[in-house]
Amino acid sequence: MRLTSKGIRFSIILFLLSLSFLLASTLSIQIEKASDTPGLRNKQIESAETMYRALDAAKQKRLSLGLKINYSLDPNSTGIIGEEFTELTTTLGQIKDKRSSANPDFAAMMVKYFNQAGLKKGDIVCIGASGSFPALALATLSAAKALELHPLMIYSIGASMYGANLPEFTFLEIMKEVSEKGIIPFSIVAVSMGGHNDLAEGMFYPEAKNLIRQIARRSGLYLIHENNVEDSIRKRLSIYEHYSEGKPIRCFINIGGASANFGNSEDSVAFPNGLVNDKPDLPPGPRTGLIFYFTEKGIPVIHLLNVKRLGEINGIPYDPIPFPKPGISGVFEQETRR
Repeated sequence: MRLTSKGIRFSIILFLLSLSFLLASTLSIQIEKASDTPGLRNKQIESAETMYRALDAAKQKRLSLGLKINYSLDPNSTGIIGEEFTELTTTLGQIKDKRSSANPDFAAMMVKYFNQAGLKKGDIVCIGASGSFPALALATLSAAKALELHPLMIYSIGASMYGANLPEFTFLEIMKEVSEKGIIPFSIVAVSMGGHNDLAEGMFYPEAKNLIRQIARRSGLYLIHENNVEDSIRKRLSIYEHYSEGKPIRCFINIGGASANFGNSEDSVAFPNGLVNDKPDLPPGPRTGLIFYFTEKGIPVIHLLNVKRLGEINGIPYDPIPFPKPGISGVFEQETRR
């Protein structure tokens, strides 16, 4: 078939239009290194290095207490991995998740999330952390330090397997050590028992409740001990409001699965991991948990629970030995649309 000059021109126009659409779609999504965002990459590296120092201080403190490191559980020698079952163990947990969470790249991830949430120097961020992932608590605070945020943390003493479940060495001791050394200059504002209903219910050992009360008294911090989860949530909100001194709360971070923070319904399990800027699309129904309270208020929530999934969506390797040096993993790059 012979094309006329008019047909040839039409074919060329179609080709050029197709090419322009292809280029437009290709350029609309590009990988932008964090270094191209002013100062972000430097803050990510700074936060990861802070977490490295915090882990080393925690390890030295643990060893000074005569608590040996089980290198089969903790091959990276972080010192922050607990035992399988202790009096503080609340629920089951995966050792690979706990090991992976100690990777300082998660501090870089938190810098990225804080930046994407639009946080600025001096902003108030509220943290609800269980003892299940002490390393993620250090990662969050390391990022808050790098970005000069004002974190308010309430800590639940109960911990899942391999978390901060050593009675002599909970996250309270870790936090005191890194604060006194000036590595992470923040303080916990209150504690709760943790466990089911935030009342240490359903623990594996009958002496758990009394032990947790002793740990709380030893800390000198206010112990949240309400009749039910709803009252515990209200008490937590009043504590956050007191310490925020009238300033708006700009973000809530949930670390682990404490009832008052995470809730105890099927919707809790369905809640997205990572940064949630908008109210998630979940089935209608009654919900408890501060993650739902803050999303209803339009306040960004960062949900840290499924470590493997968090790593997958942020370019952080799962259970690496050794940990990569800061600046290498995919978390130091970010996908942007233009």
